[in-house]
Amino acid sequence: MIGVVIPAHNEAALISVCLASVQVACAHPGLAGESVEVVVVLDDCSDGTALIAAAYPVTLLYASARNVGMARAQGARHLIEKGARWLAFTDADTSVSPDWLPAQLACQADAVCGTVGVADWSVFQGDAALLQAHFNATYQDAANHRHVHGANFGISVLAYLRAGGFPALACSEDQALVDTLVALGVHIAWSAAPRVLTSARQDPRAAGGFGDALRAALLRCREQAGAAPPLAGSNPAA
Repeated sequence: MIGVVIPAHNEAALISVCLASVQVACAHPGLAGESVEVVVVLDDCSDGTALIAAAYPVTLLYASARNVGMARAQGARHLIEKGARWLAFTDADTSVSPDWLPAQLACQADAVCGTVGVADWSVFQGDAALLQAHFNATYQDAANHRHVHGANFGISVLAYLRAGGFPALACSEDQALVDTLVALGVHIAWSAAPRVLTSARQDPRAAGGFGDALRAALLRCREQAGAAPPLAGSNPAA
């Protein structure tokens, strides 16, 4: 069995797109009929995320930690207890490609670190083209990259258990796990084959995560251009 873990905190606006894409991926013929269980870990949700997720054939788990590392670990524990051999992780604001799961397995590695693309730059309004150009020029979306994204990560259960799983970190839990895997000498595929598109929204759920990295990159771009007023809707002190 393959397991998919999706942590979610107040993702009512985006999780339906995510789950629809995951359902397509679960039915890919490249899996040769192997069963897939999808787990959504609802972490302190106060909006309609649970109601929307319940409309899909997924398992709902509940948490109140507001901690993505703990949420990912909770989903992994459930799936390991159910007999999963491979764990795939994405985020509730991300859509995965139809061949996302077979593309991970085809790497024939103990863990797979994939890249991300951005679904829609328009949330940055007048700065969208500037930030998109910077991302395209600086982000290595190719084989042998060294990016780590919880939105596009897969790992065998044996390797996951050997590394001790995701640490209880509110951010960079994915990087911490991969650092442990590297230290252990685990075979990691740094692949651009498993494809996902994630959001570039201005209200990222994890401080210090991908959303904040985009905002910081835009500020650097604007400084280089000679002007760096606060981003629309941003809190300069955040």
